[in-house]
Amino acid sequence: MRRLGSVQQKMPCVFLTDVREQQSRKRDCQPFQVVATENLNPLAVEAHVDRALATEKLDGTCCYVTLYGGQAHLWARLDRKPNKLAEKRFKRHQHSHKSSEDFTWDVVEDFKTVPEMWIPAHGVRHRNGHPLPDENGHIPGWVPVDNSNKQYCWHSSVVDYEVGAALVLRPNSDDEDVLEIAAVPLADFLEQTLELIGTNVNGNPYGLGSKKQPVHCLVPHGSIPIRNPPPVNFQQLYSWFQESPEGRVEGIVWHCNDGTLIKVHRHHLGLRWPDGDTCLASRPVVIRVDGTVDAYNNSRGLFASFFTLNGRCFSQLQDVQLEP
Repeated sequence: MRRLGSVQQKMPCVFLTDVREQQSRKRDCQPFQVVATENLNPLAVEAHVDRALATEKLDGTCCYVTLYGGQAHLWARLDRKPNKLAEKRFKRHQHSHKSSEDFTWDVVEDFKTVPEMWIPAHGVRHRNGHPLPDENGHIPGWVPVDNSNKQYCWHSSVVDYEVGAALVLRPNSDDEDVLEIAAVPLADFLEQTLELIGTNVNGNPYGLGSKKQPVHCLVPHGSIPIRNPPPVNFQQLYSWFQESPEGRVEGIVWHCNDGTLIKVHRHHLGLRWPDGDTCLASRPVVIRVDGTVDAYNNSRGLFASFFTLNGRCFSQLQDVQLEP
């Protein structure tokens, strides 16, 4: 079975897109919108998107599992961005409607420094040993999640390196209509990407936890299939997002047989997100954080809390509440 879910680069939209000089629905500080036309992207046609596996696009922050210090480790997304002077030059270039490929970067001087442990994402092009930026002027990459770094405290809450486990939300193996939150060996996800979702991530569209008792978890990319996905057609997708209970998602990611990943976001179609209850938040969930008492007695926060709920079922994911 082909492994899904390695999201290392920006995914192309399933439709050709157009840039409009209107305030972005997605980013408050962005004075333009990227909207889909009704024309299929040739990349999607070539990858046979009509035969691909459709999965839910999750609204969180992307993470990656790879080795660090000889063991499986969680890495957080950190794109290397241009410094102020370089960014101004790049924006002037963009405003003149020239292609970003025609812009000349000084890959040594134009970019902000990143932590020593930073690594570029897979697929990033290099020149003379230096990683090159994408069409947006960013160099996608990763940094290891360290328990002592407050910037990544919500990332570190879902992993326990001593136990070697991660708190993962995924479909239940006995009933795919039910989700489960489980403690899973981190090594099971080597070279895969996952989405961190929860109370303090992206405005918490899934209604997880509370300020007093935050709840976060990792969702392996490609693990939440879209049930009865619509045809890859602009009008049918638009109607599905608005009218279907399964359409209360941020978007769709299609996993094509050749490994290509193609997406569509509600904002591409001019639709709001979030808009009422989400499909994920309304699904039933069971807690599967078992093991030995000693292992989780010594664990931090979330693992110990979920251990006390082992075996509990909740009618909706958003109903999961941890005891103080």
